[in-house]
Amino acid sequence: MASGRESVEIRWHGRGGQGAVTAAKLLAEAAYASGWEGVTSAPSFGAERRGAPVTASTRLAHEPVRVLSQVTAPDVVIVLDDSLLAVANATAGLKPGGTLLVNTTLSAAELGVAGDVNVVATDVTGSAEAAGVIVAGQPIVSAAILGAVAKATGLVTLPSVEDAIAGMFPAGPAGKNAEAAKIAYECTPGKGAVA
Repeated sequence: MASGRESVEIRWHGRGGQGAVTAAKLLAEAAYASGWEGVTSAPSFGAERRGAPVTASTRLAHEPVRVLSQVTAPDVVIVLDDSLLAVANATAGLKPGGTLLVNTTLSAAELGVAGDVNVVATDVTGSAEAAGVIVAGQPIVSAAILGAVAKATGLVTLPSVEDAIAGMFPAGPAGKNAEAAKIAYECTPGKGAVA
């Protein structure tokens, strides 16, 4: 399933406690299972507190990845909280023609992102809620977002996402998180589409 591209750089934007770092690791696992031979995942922390903006990076390649720094010129940007578009400069460095995947209830047009960017808007929070992935009263989107990534980019398969989730979580939570990813997959516009 691996894309015909030689490499893909992905930057994640989330808030502390949303699971951006977990999502970046899960994507690396799913990508390896989908045929990418070289994968890395790396977190970046500033003020480590719940709700503070955080980033993470994932690199996929068909050869060993030797660059371990944070992604600054991403092919794909994934935003777990649409409020970060206004405060975290999430689209900085996004390559022309790149994909911006945003967890939001707004449409792509309502997000107001300008430039040569494929904007995919999808309600991943709603998918997590529908599957019952709630911790301390908050829906957790770290696994659900991977279903949206699979559908919007075609970089990984849904079965590889489900396998990565099963490998990271205990059986009960794994089942709920896999269901959330499946719901997000079904609710997300396909590769190249705009919501």
